[in-house]
This record gives sequence, C-alpha cells and structure tokens, in this order.
Amino acid sequence: MKTVYLVVAILALASSAAYAYDPSPLQDFCVGTNDPINGVFVNGKFCKDPKLVTAEDFFLHVNAANVSNPLGAQVTPVFDTQLLGLNTFGVSLARIDFAPYGLIPPHTHPRATEILIVIEGSLMVGFVSSDLDKNRLFTKVLNKGDVFVFPIGLIHFQLNVGKVNAVSISGLGSQNPGLITIANALFNSTPPISPEILAKAFQMDKSLIGHLQKQPWYNNNN
Repeated sequence: MKTVYLVVAILALASSAAYAYDPSPLQDFCVGTNDPINGVFVNGKFCKDPKLVTAEDFFLHVNAANVSNPLGAQVTPVFDTQLLGLNTFGVSLARIDFAPYGLIPPHTHPRATEILIVIEGSLMVGFVSSDLDKNRLFTKVLNKGDVFVFPIGLIHFQLNVGKVNAVSISGLGSQNPGLITIANALFNSTPPISPEILAKAFQMDKSLIGHLQKQPWYNNNN
C-alpha cells in the first residue's frame, strides 16, 4: 500500500506541475476583448465572439523604439495586452532596441522562459542561477544571428557592447510572462521597503539606502 500511496503522490505532484503554466486552449482561438457584453470569460480575459474575429486580431506592427532614456534601451512587448489574438496561446514576444552601451537591467520573468535572437549589433547577455546552485553567472557576448536562452524565473540582463545601435527579439513561454526589475522592485516599491531591512540585507549604510530610494528609477518596458 505504501508503494501505491507513493505513486499517487508523485502523479498528484506531476499534475500540479503541469498546470503551473498557461493552460492549453480548448478552442482554435480566444481573441481577447474588453467588451464583456459580446464575450465569454476565459483564462483571465473575455473572448471575442468567434464570428466577429478577423485577421487583424492576430496582427500587430512593431516599430523601432526611442532609446533616448537613462538606460539607453527600450522594450516593446507583444503580450496578450498588445495583441489580443495571443490570448490562451501561451506565448508572447518582445522587440528590444538598444543605443550604444544601452542596458536592459537585471530582471526576472516569473512565468516564462525567454529565448533571444540578436537581429543587429552585439550584446553581452547573462543570467544568474539560484541560491541552491551557488548563484553562478552564465554570460556570453552575442552577435547577429546568435541565440541565447534565459531560464524561467532567473535574474538576467542584456547590454549592448557595441558602438552602434542593436536590436534583438525575444520569445517568451507565456502570453503574460510578468516582469520584476530588481532595482525598481527593491528601491522604488510602494510603499517603500524599510531602509533598515535593505541596509541589513545589502550590508550597506542606511543613508546610502535612503539615497537609492530617492532615485528616479526608470522602467524601460513600454
């Protein structure tokens, strides 16, 4: 009987893990709509009446972004919010434009693995493994046509190491991968995290923490 219980427990855990990500769709498409009168609520959004769906619901043109900001880089997301036809498909995309030496600062996507391809320029990219893996840094310089994968939930970054603009495209394994930019979350939360907590965590003087909390932390995600 113990063996039976063990097998049941393993199957239960496997079943729970299977539902930890975006659920599989049960229809051809479920174009999101903000009109609940003519929609059906599915997976966090109302579905547009299939009879009213057109090719435009699955189309979006993405322009180059303005990179004249403090970080010198800008993300243009193509998530279910921007492209309603993505609803329930479990994937999304982002275009990232970089000025010379522009940076996408350390951040995580709690619900998605990210795969990035460089379209133009050269990027230094990297991610840090978890505490259990001793926070190892995996980093590489990528050139046009190179591809790199950032595992789900791990802190990662991208830096343009060239003297010219760079462009990359990222595919993400969720229609809404989420974003936590580490510096913004820690030093620009609302309400602020207690300086005593951050000073002890970072082993810094509390006055320096106060200085960091007063900075205008920029969010380079549209």
